Amino acid sequence: MTATLSSFWGPVTSTTDCCEKNYEYSSYIAEFFNTISSVPTILLALVGLVNAHTQRFEKRFCVLHISIMALALGSMLYHATLQRVQQQSDETPMMWEILLYMYILYSPDWHYRRTMPIFLFVYGVVFAMVHSVVRFGIGFKVHYVILCLICIPRMYKYYIYTEDVSAKRIAHLYVATLVLASLCWLGDHVFCKEISRWPINPQGHALWHLFMGFNAYFANTFLMFCRAQQCGYSPKVVRLKGVLPFVKIQKPIAISKSK
Repeated sequence: MTATLSSFWGPVTSTTDCCEKNYEYSSYIAEFFNTISSVPTILLALVGLVNAHTQRFEKRFCVLHISIMALALGSMLYHATLQRVQQQSDETPMMWEILLYMYILYSPDWHYRRTMPIFLFVYGVVFAMVHSVVRFGIGFKVHYVILCLICIPRMYKYYIYTEDVSAKRIAHLYVATLVLASLCWLGDHVFCKEISRWPINPQGHALWHLFMGFNAYFANTFLMFCRAQQCGYSPKVVRLKGVLPFVKIQKPIAISKSK
């Protein structure tokens, strides 16, 4: 939207400008609420990273939490500047993250174990290189949604084969936050002209960040539970301070000693 203060970063060069007045609170931050709303995502990913590391989950989960932190930082940089280069620091990590989800979801049944990570790695590198030159615009969103849809059948399979009630509740929270986030994003995008005339902007895109931060945490926690079951680690869901769920595991003695 139109700037209300002078811009430190110059004219907007990104392909997307959300429904928040630019530089309303600071000449150094283009979209204030869209920038700070990624902080909870970083904190939640940090909690997940500490849990995955201290309990010695597979390294893939540490990488997954770190990738979400990188995505949130890239998003903050993008919304703070609204520059094309910084926009790539948001969109490229989004692609890498969804490719990592695809690996975690499908690797247990992949017959050619070395082929899958190599293919996904090359795919991510090639996308980053092409994306640095070509402005995809709507094409990026369509591409990202397609990759997300590829993950859904596998997530549903994990859900129906999970009998633990607490783990299923985490899956329900994952779906609920995804729906709420999508509604906020659509409302902010579709009704921006109407919203701009309201006395108070509900900051739909910032709410999208907030809900998606929790969505990523719930998705990762559910996948950690399912993977722990596959590995025979006797997982159970406990709550941090009685509120935030996380997975606690008990590895077999022989496995614990060998590692």
